[in-house]
Amino acid sequence: MANRIYKKPKALGRGLDALLPPNTESSWAAPETEVLPAKLQAIEIDIDRIRPNPFQPREQFGEEALEELAQSIRQHGLIQPITVRAVGEGYYELITGERRWRACQRIGMPRIPAFVREANDEAMLEMALVENIQREALNPLEIALGYRRLMEECGLTQEQIAEKVGKNRSTVANFLRLLSLPETVQTALRDGSITMGHARAILGLPRREDQLYVLEQTLQKGLSVRQVEELVRRLKHSPPLGSRRNPVAASAEPFRLEAEKRLRQKLGTRVHILQQANGRGEIRIAFYSLEELNRLLELFETLAE
Repeated sequence: MANRIYKKPKALGRGLDALLPPNTESSWAAPETEVLPAKLQAIEIDIDRIRPNPFQPREQFGEEALEELAQSIRQHGLIQPITVRAVGEGYYELITGERRWRACQRIGMPRIPAFVREANDEAMLEMALVENIQREALNPLEIALGYRRLMEECGLTQEQIAEKVGKNRSTVANFLRLLSLPETVQTALRDGSITMGHARAILGLPRREDQLYVLEQTLQKGLSVRQVEELVRRLKHSPPLGSRRNPVAASAEPFRLEAEKRLRQKLGTRVHILQQANGRGEIRIAFYSLEELNRLLELFETLAE
């Protein structure tokens, strides 16, 4: 079946303005855009012949926002085509526009307008990362991991990354520093239990046990960023936590991390265990949609049988 030509919207081909759209508040109307060659035309492609971008740095797609986008496309049509590359035998891989592609799949669209362009693996990663960062669609850990991939897989320096994403080099460096935090702190940042401000404050502590202690206090007491910064200042001028905390609690840390790992593998989602010095605690299990909550409930019911 011949692919039909799709007229390119006038909004494209405007250079940097197309990559950085105006900051308008809308659940669906700010389409994902990218800089495209001036003569590139969109064609309609069978939607089931398109595969996800294997270099997509974004790990989570909000269920509610995705459903709103799907209903908007059902009512108004797809305003902005996706961008793909050909991979042979009539198949394509997404470069940008995964939310639009997922939303169109959701409402059963048989074909989708797409720009087809040439791109190697490095360009795929770079374009997907830049698009998501400019749309603020990534959490801090996803951004940090994307920056590291650009350095390791594309050979870019921090200065080159900063230029490509329109950030200061110091900003890029601060994101990369997040990857040096303990896994438990990274998990809390990834699932939104703490903010980037909390994480940056925790980075000011050189000792891992101090960092974990501040995270524990933050989650238990709901500390603000300023309160965490004050706690960090006090800890910097205090003896190591090992001489102040219950040694039983400190020795239990490896067990807690292993327990979190086992629960994540069993439940298929993020799990965080909050452990107190007296042996008490709680388990936080993350879910990102009603469908995932129902899956977890069914799994718990199966385990209880």
